[in-house]
Amino acid sequence: MQLDLNLLTVLDALLEEGSVMGAAERLHLSSPAVSRTLGRLRAVTGDDILVRTGHSMTPTPYAMSVREDVHRLVRQAHEVLSPVRELDPATMDRTFTIQCHDAVAASLLPVLVGRLRQQAPGVQLRALAENSVDTDDLRHGRVDLELGGGRPGLPEFRSEPLGTDRFVVAMRADHPCATGLDLKAYAAHPHVVVSRRGRLTAPIDATLAAEGLHRRVVAAVATVPTALRIAARGDALVTCTAVLGRPLIEAFGLVARPLPIESPAVTIHCNWHQRYDSDPAHAWLREQVRASIDEITAD
Repeated sequence: MQLDLNLLTVLDALLEEGSVMGAAERLHLSSPAVSRTLGRLRAVTGDDILVRTGHSMTPTPYAMSVREDVHRLVRQAHEVLSPVRELDPATMDRTFTIQCHDAVAASLLPVLVGRLRQQAPGVQLRALAENSVDTDDLRHGRVDLELGGGRPGLPEFRSEPLGTDRFVVAMRADHPCATGLDLKAYAAHPHVVVSRRGRLTAPIDATLAAEGLHRRVVAAVATVPTALRIAARGDALVTCTAVLGRPLIEAFGLVARPLPIESPAVTIHCNWHQRYDSDPAHAWLREQVRASIDEITAD
């Protein structure tokens, strides 16, 4: 049997007001409409609910026994259908999971964690490295945000650009190209490519080929720190992002020089699943990530 849950709203009003007219005024309905609903309630429950005693109406023992339960259910239904959208970060107790490139993590997380500690001490942050293959973690809620250069193509995902970064070439401080780097010198030296899929080529190779040049890639590694560690021990060059890569470049005692060829800026995207569009806590997290990126890129 299908039940009309609107009956609970009318029943709650009847039990609170003790009359059809009072319930009608409370619900902004006509008295005949409430009377008809009372008839339906009697048919569903097999109980009179309210009975006339002189000039007033008295609830039956059954009605008295369910009065508190009915009121609680109506209140809970109202809370479900009218969720509170206000958020107090200071009292929030939640764990968020972010997945991002290691260069993004090295630049972003110190700033982001500082903001979270200051505004929401009860929040925990879990940072995961990029996978070598695509996963459904974002779709199934195992990851709250993906940060990086790519953006999902399916309509169930949302994506917002956070900013842009440019490419530079990292090398040891006493590298032969540290005093100046042109395109021929760039192509002549060995390279380490950062690729989570292990690819030995990158879009810049097509640009070099158009200039009649070819570079030798000696290794493809999954993370920027590994690539920069290799560069610190020899003459290999590493092409990486300038702002996001800066903390790691400096940590390994390397220097960065401009990429000696025109290359489009890298857009940093924040991706999430549409289920979180109206979640105040998730929206707050996205704002903290955005503000952290703004702080980093402003330096």
